[in-house]
Amino acid sequence: MRTVAEHQAVVSALFGPPVPVRLSLSEALGRATFDDVDAPLSLPGFDNSAMDGFAVLADDLAGASPDSPVTLPVAADIPAGRTDALALTPGTAHRIMTGAPSPAGADAIVPVELTDAVVGPVAAAETVTFTAPVESGKHLRRAGSDIARGERALPAGTVIGAPQVGLLAALGIAEITVARPLHVVVLSTGSELVEPGKPLRHGQIYESNGAMLTAAAIEAGAIGRHVHFVPDNTGDFLARLDQVAGEADLIITSGGVSAGAFEVVKDALSATGSVEFVKVAMQPGMPQGCGHHTASDRPDGTPGPTVPIITLPGNPVSALVSFEVFIRPALRAAMGLPPQRRRVTARLGADIRSPQGKRQFLRGVLRTDEDGSGVVDPIGPPGSHHLRFLAEADALIDVPTEVDGLAVGSAVDVLVLR
Repeated sequence: MRTVAEHQAVVSALFGPPVPVRLSLSEALGRATFDDVDAPLSLPGFDNSAMDGFAVLADDLAGASPDSPVTLPVAADIPAGRTDALALTPGTAHRIMTGAPSPAGADAIVPVELTDAVVGPVAAAETVTFTAPVESGKHLRRAGSDIARGERALPAGTVIGAPQVGLLAALGIAEITVARPLHVVVLSTGSELVEPGKPLRHGQIYESNGAMLTAAAIEAGAIGRHVHFVPDNTGDFLARLDQVAGEADLIITSGGVSAGAFEVVKDALSATGSVEFVKVAMQPGMPQGCGHHTASDRPDGTPGPTVPIITLPGNPVSALVSFEVFIRPALRAAMGLPPQRRRVTARLGADIRSPQGKRQFLRGVLRTDEDGSGVVDPIGPPGSHHLRFLAEADALIDVPTEVDGLAVGSAVDVLVLR
């Protein structure tokens, strides 16, 4: 059998390096910057007030006290958004709002609450009285104090979230170069599958893998599309692959890859010789396949596109664990995103058994013990059809190949899913 690490390497080789694309800020959310982003301007772009109050020269208030107040004439009002440049004459004050440009010559802002001025939207007083000195630079936001023009705003590989969007917008950047998101098409195969919401006949089941794997691809940062219900017919299956090959960077199927008599995926793709079907020494998820599908020539004679394809087992737990172990890291790396989920070491909350010679991924729930240490409780039986316990799990317990059992309290490696 192929080891998990060996199959991970094979799957990773299906993907090329990240490709740059220019996107608007809203479209770039969740994407990774392709290059360093340097600030095209400084933030703030000008000296401005951090408070509603009065712009002053600190030396004018050096002797101010309750017993010896200093009264200055108010020479100007500066609301936020005022665009003409003002200069403060020594011995005067300017009433100023938060974010408004500080007048040249002013070196401090006194909050309105520390003066005799009336708080609120009233007409400006002709004078203002101060009863305490102010430190030079107080409540002044200096130009470039956040970031200077030409300084690195975001390094390459930064995942764009709300704070990054805020910074880029403040810098006047409307578009950014990020690693292109990949388009993943998930095909649901099986004549027994029925769309949720419709009645079931005996021997039929509701289709879940396609919806689940499409959601997993989207959660991983890709653009996912689910193509429903390809019947168990090799001709229909190959025709549907040809239809979606032009739009997909990756095709994922589930089911039809074992050793049964009606394994449509394996039968159809084995004939082309471009997909390799193997057994991987893991549980769940032993039967795996991956390679490339080349679509039939187009009507004008031009060659059809070639797209990577990964065929997963059909049991739902096997399918999603396989996605987590093989596809998610490689898919995210190809989009310039951090490829791995967080891994932690935790103590087992119960004894476990594991098939020797296979690397097992058990569903688990993480918790914190009384002493503050991490504990992971295995949940559910090992059968790969127990979808309920997969939905409850927030971790996968990674049990090494050579281990056939571990006692409660043993340290284990845990892949954190949420």
